[in-house]
Amino acid sequence: MLREVWLNIGVEKIDMHEGVMIKALLDSGATGMFMDKQTAARHRFKLQKLERPLMVKNVDGTVNSGGAIMHQVECNVFYKGHMERMQMDVCDLGKTEIILGYALVGGPQPRNKLGDRRNKDDKMPALVRRKE
Repeated sequence: MLREVWLNIGVEKIDMHEGVMIKALLDSGATGMFMDKQTAARHRFKLQKLERPLMVKNVDGTVNSGGAIMHQVECNVFYKGHMERMQMDVCDLGKTEIILGYALVGGPQPRNKLGDRRNKDDKMPALVRRKE
């Protein structure tokens, strides 16, 4: 039986120090932190343009319907008294607002510098997409 872990997290905009509560999917199979494009727009997060697009595939191997990742959001994430500053890639997640991937559950974010988050072998990162 597949079990999903959902967390109610606080997400604070770095530039305005305004926070919102968002339901996030904790996914140890995702290769990073992701915020849905519509969520970023609805809550008016400041988008940072990447130096180069980051191609992304869904966990099933298909190319994500939203195309390449062009922006990221820097924010503070709060959960049960803990705060972590994160950079989330902005992409199409369907009905899921945020995916917290492996970097949160134990691994470092695959990030050398802004816009260069590819692994050593330059593979496309996987992205879990919720069924609609």
